[in-house]
Amino acid sequence: MTEKRLMSCRGRDELRGFEERDHGVFAAKLMEHLAVAAFVIDRSSRVLIWNKALERLTGVPAGEMIGRTDYWRAFYAEQRPCLVDLLLAGDFSRAGDLYEAWSDPDVNPGGLCAENWCLMPRAGRKCYLAFDVGPIFDESGDVIAVVETLRDLTAHKRMEAELEDLAGRDALTSIANRRTFDNRLGEEWRRCRRMAQPLSLLAIDVDYFKQYNDAYGHLQGDECLKRVAGCLQGEALRGGDLAARLGGEEFSIILPQTPNSGALAVAERIRKSLRAARLMHGSSPISQYVTVSIGVVTTTDESAVMELNELVAMADAALYCAKRRGRDCVVSFSEDCCDADRLYLSR
Repeated sequence: MTEKRLMSCRGRDELRGFEERDHGVFAAKLMEHLAVAAFVIDRSSRVLIWNKALERLTGVPAGEMIGRTDYWRAFYAEQRPCLVDLLLAGDFSRAGDLYEAWSDPDVNPGGLCAENWCLMPRAGRKCYLAFDVGPIFDESGDVIAVVETLRDLTAHKRMEAELEDLAGRDALTSIANRRTFDNRLGEEWRRCRRMAQPLSLLAIDVDYFKQYNDAYGHLQGDECLKRVAGCLQGEALRGGDLAARLGGEEFSIILPQTPNSGALAVAERIRKSLRAARLMHGSSPISQYVTVSIGVVTTTDESAVMELNELVAMADAALYCAKRRGRDCVVSFSEDCCDADRLYLSR
């Protein structure tokens, strides 16, 4: 055997010896310096590795976590299972209660993925994290540890929320658009029926808006609609209220848990507030200023047998009644609509 071959064989033997002696140490060092935040627990849920990237993410040094089982403290203010706990226990039934999004373990039997907001008490900030966990097996195929990696998706999540918010807003007035209105009204309708609480709806039209556009032009008409939208938002004061532009000069406001008297009060404040804004409307036959007509409807005990589209039709009928009565007024369907206006509902 030549000297070169002897050196080659000796090198392979040394490499094999290194792998046999130091593979565990090398793997631990690799995990410790991994760019992705990660930690490893053993079968007793004790932390074996808490890498440097995780220290930076959570603000918790490895020295405080190695050997401990309360690693949840780095992510949450109150005790609760982490994803590694679910995998170690082999129980994924609680994933839907604990995480905003999660993977089906039947689809990914080798591990589990989930996403959730975390408080990060030591870091003093709230983060949206993506978690991936997987088992570590010994030579016999038994699980000896579980590794969890974490990725910070906070910026991406907030960008998604901003885009969703933009998609749900009217491009001209920046209040809610028709899609958001329809979705919220369906939610509130189901909630009011389930909890036996009142739900009020305001249907609002800018009076003689076509004449306004003809007289002042569409650009000024757009400014007028923006002012009207601002007025609606200013008078729908509670956090659960929703003002929306349905299209053209048509607006609506959803008032959850609001009786008819409260809805009428809001509608009247809107009407007076817009008149007080003194937006000139020289082409209006009823006022020198921009005015609105408002129809009001509120669910009753009999609403349980109604369909949602009937409630919307009632609000429209009340609005039609307000227009018939001279505009620049508020009319409640349940109290003030005449027989002719009730016929409008069946059209």
